[in-house]
Amino acid sequence: MKKTILALCLAAPLAAHAVKFLVDSPDIKPAKPVPEVHVFNGFGCEGANLSPALVWKHPPRGTRSFAVTVYDPDAPTGSGWWHWVVFNLPADTRSLEAGAGDPAANKMPAGAVQSRTDFGKTGWGGPCPPQGSRPHRYVFTVHALKIEKIELDENAPAAMVGFMINANELARASITARHSRK
Repeated sequence: MKKTILALCLAAPLAAHAVKFLVDSPDIKPAKPVPEVHVFNGFGCEGANLSPALVWKHPPRGTRSFAVTVYDPDAPTGSGWWHWVVFNLPADTRSLEAGAGDPAANKMPAGAVQSRTDFGKTGWGGPCPPQGSRPHRYVFTVHALKIEKIELDENAPAAMVGFMINANELARASITARHSRK
């Protein structure tokens, strides 16, 4: 009994100081406007539609792959708007470079899949909220998954990929940026 109590007392400080799964970006800053270079080019928006760089660290033990999603919960659709859906990123991946969201650029790790967004195509689709709306939130999330591969392809809709991510998620790390257009 005394050994058990001692073991619990010694383990408690370690658990309290567990390192948190984090995501960051040199391009996107929490609660700040998304730079124009990352804004969609179309629907009246005139950005360069370049996906931002993302970096993550301290994934949980047991992570076998990652997924990345970018979601706008403020889009006036009744269901938000998926701007980027990437899955089957290998477990040793810790970053995506700027421009990786362009499927033609071949900047994704081998085996990674970019599936269909709400723009109706694969790859990054930058912010482009309706003119005059309040700033929209863009939630950049890296999901640590307990499976090596989601058995879907680039034609899978974001909602289906989201279902598979949520069913297999160990942890998530997010940053939220904002964007509006005049």
